[in-house]
Amino acid sequence: MAGRVHLFYSSSVSHTISFLSPLYSATSRLRPICLRRTSPPAHMFCTCSTAADANPVPSGTPSSDPFVLTTPLYYVNAPPHMGSAYTTIAADAVARFQRLLGKKVIFITGTDEHGEKIATAAAASGSSPSDHCDAISQSYKALWNNLDIAYDRFIRTTDPQHEDIVREFYSRVLAKGDIYRADYEGLYCINCEEYKDEKELIKDNCCPIHLKPCVARKEDNYFFALSKYQKKLEEILRKNPEFVQPASRLNEVRGWVNSGLKDFSISRAAVDWGIPVPNDNKQTIYVWFDALLGYVSALSEGESQADLDTVVSNGWPASLHLIGKDILRFHAVYWPAMLLSAGLSLPKTVFGHGFLTKDGMKMGKSLGNTIEPDDLVKNFGSDAVRYFFLKEVELGSDGDYSEDRFINSVNAGLANTIGNLLNRTLGLLKKNCDSTLFVDSSVAAEGNPLKETVEDLVDKARDNYENLSLSAACDALLEVANAGNLYMNNRAPWTGFKIGGDSADAAAKDLVVILEIMRILAITLSPITPGLSLKMYMQLGFTEDQFYTTTWVLINSFICVYLSTLSYALS
Repeated sequence: MAGRVHLFYSSSVSHTISFLSPLYSATSRLRPICLRRTSPPAHMFCTCSTAADANPVPSGTPSSDPFVLTTPLYYVNAPPHMGSAYTTIAADAVARFQRLLGKKVIFITGTDEHGEKIATAAAASGSSPSDHCDAISQSYKALWNNLDIAYDRFIRTTDPQHEDIVREFYSRVLAKGDIYRADYEGLYCINCEEYKDEKELIKDNCCPIHLKPCVARKEDNYFFALSKYQKKLEEILRKNPEFVQPASRLNEVRGWVNSGLKDFSISRAAVDWGIPVPNDNKQTIYVWFDALLGYVSALSEGESQADLDTVVSNGWPASLHLIGKDILRFHAVYWPAMLLSAGLSLPKTVFGHGFLTKDGMKMGKSLGNTIEPDDLVKNFGSDAVRYFFLKEVELGSDGDYSEDRFINSVNAGLANTIGNLLNRTLGLLKKNCDSTLFVDSSVAAEGNPLKETVEDLVDKARDNYENLSLSAACDALLEVANAGNLYMNNRAPWTGFKIGGDSADAAAKDLVVILEIMRILAITLSPITPGLSLKMYMQLGFTEDQFYTTTWVLINSFICVYLSTLSYALS
């Protein structure tokens, strides 16, 4: 990347250098303002001009196989809650990281819109099931937009192409001899939409997840021969321990399978709001036998009459299903058996994350302690919300939210550590260099031990991203910022500028090293805080197009030479 980057600051607001407006900013004294509910303050805008190529970033060499990543298809009996937002934020971070690696990513999310609960919820609100689904599905899209979720496909199970794929899949499994008709009587959880084994239930025959009594039901249904795949699933779990993660979830799934699999009902006789069973319009396909196929039907590329094989060829199998642990059985037991029956490949990994609590207590509307994601975004911004839940909740474990912890965490990491470093550096450049600085960063970094420190920490962050250890990735990148702040304090460039001469030249080199650290942080943090990272990147003089075409290969190569061909020039 040849040329010099120029940052231009508006003179009308030259007393302020902003960081993550509106929530994290610095006054002219460069002291971070604590996170609070507030209206946006005045902030500085910068434009960029460069003699470099408009698109200097190498494209990388993406794998021929796409990285297909899915969230659950969220049930539209109610608007989105913080649990579904958490899953989707985490999935978005993984998708953004994979794009940084140069891979073609297909990030799938969507809504599950059939079943008894949907019809009941629609009736309770005085609307038709179709209108109800339209409204709730749109509320998910709106929240994903507010949270900077960059999904590639949004599938609704009421989409015609999805229904076509479900019918074809059903017919294929039927032809395999794995569907039969029988009477079934048992205890049914309406919220789970499944029959429960009595040994799973707690006091008064209550579902252990929803804590509500299961009801006795007897129906004439179609069944899937899950028990036929007992040995095959045991073998898969034994030979491929990476199939279910983390290890605690794998042990849970092995326990279910080893205790003996029972065939399960895949149709409902008393539910009208669903996809009719082929050749039997008196029954509709069971919601999970419908919804799980959304991961496949979402791969349709607009074909008017796409068949199953064509859609599968567009990217299946999925690289990762990211789900909550409450729906692990459906994804790690039922789904692989269904795929085996239909002759389709299994997803590479099913990852079950934990639950969220608030102030140490389980959340619930009856307790009045739910977290409304829209309110969090409105009050604190999407980057703050994303950062807290990815930094403070280890993916795979349960995590707790409290407002004090939220504010303290975001201020400590984003404002006081990263924001402080950026604002101090830009402030010193503005004050001491007449807003213009020309230093070759390869010369500035020569023999500097900070170079190796940053390299090691960035490698550590990459390993953590790849292992879905998003919290640990955040920790490694905060260590980069801490190393930069420590370097700034130890080198005290303000003193060198005051002395002048060679000392001022040394101080200028120090600031270029810090600027390079900020550039590296802007990119490596972008899976976690995309909006903040873009603002940081543009404050360093790059364009939005350059931000979105940067790859991790570029980061690694630039660390080695500290952006050897780029000089920073602020004016």
